[in-house]
Amino acid sequence: MGRGKFKAKPTGRRQFSTPEELIAGTSSRPRTFRQEKAEVEEDERSEEESEEESEEEPDKRKGTQGVIEIENPNLNKAKMLKARDVDIEKTTELSRREREEIEKQKAHERYMKLQEQGKTEQSKKDLERLALIRQQRAEAAKKREEEKAAKEQKKAEARK
Repeated sequence: MGRGKFKAKPTGRRQFSTPEELIAGTSSRPRTFRQEKAEVEEDERSEEESEEESEEEPDKRKGTQGVIEIENPNLNKAKMLKARDVDIEKTTELSRREREEIEKQKAHERYMKLQEQGKTEQSKKDLERLALIRQQRAEAAKKREEEKAAKEQKKAEARK
């Protein structure tokens, strides 16, 4: 029998079990997936049990940590404060960046407030420009009205 264009690799042959073999349990295909799944479940159970045991036992330290007491301030875990223990009156110092950011926001708010009131140079220029544009538009509207009136007058004269 011809192989065709591609040669079949010996590792690539698939073996399918028939329904009869599946029912009888005599299929040649290994059931690895179910075994792996069972192993994973067993591992999870053993981890849960070990966690329960570790909660009961005191902290175990690795290597020489149990023998030598180290006074490293960076190793100390932050103590959890309860709400009743927190000092409300105590103010925390802001970093330079935080202070600058707050000052920048306040300055921007002050500037925007002055801008709304029309007291800054930029707002004055904007208002002058706006007044000029309104004047030009009013003149253009007046001119259009005059042209329209002149057109209607010509039509009226043409009809007579």
